[in-house]
Amino acid sequence: MNFDDVINQRRSIRNYKKAEPIEKKEIEQMIEAALMAPSWKNSETARYYVALSEQYIKTVMECLPEFNQRNSLNAGAFVVTTFKKNISGFDNEGNPVNEVGQGWGCYDLGLANENFVLKAAQMRYGTLIMGIRDSKKLREIFSIPESEEVVAVIAVGKAEVLPVAPKRREWSAVAKFFE
Repeated sequence: MNFDDVINQRRSIRNYKKAEPIEKKEIEQMIEAALMAPSWKNSETARYYVALSEQYIKTVMECLPEFNQRNSLNAGAFVVTTFKKNISGFDNEGNPVNEVGQGWGCYDLGLANENFVLKAAQMRYGTLIMGIRDSKKLREIFSIPESEEVVAVIAVGKAEVLPVAPKRREWSAVAKFFE
């Protein structure tokens, strides 16, 4: 699948086929793609905690609100994404270099997560990035250190149906050129 097809066909999936197992090596390929994303001074602060077993999948589902549980039902894997705090956007003494501060860590993770979901799409997997989750419970389940910020849970699985693309804005509505 060429790059334009991957971008145009990637959708947020909210209806998965009955849980088809996802191989660890497939998730590893998605994470490898995520690691190719740019990051602040190549700091690569993104971290991934992967639930593949039925037991861990059920436990992660319990950390989601009811609507996200419904939206991700039957996903074959859940990936909790975090970033290491106080690195991206910070100097060697731990001071933020500008007003964005920790936002740079979140920005870098977003770039990596985009690569992750695009690779998943290329591999014919659907994904749903969920930001509403119980980070405290997830931190306990996966022993995520306080030095990392829990940001999102990504459901990964085979789509029951590919949704139609929502209408997008024209580029001219979001860009200003100064020549």
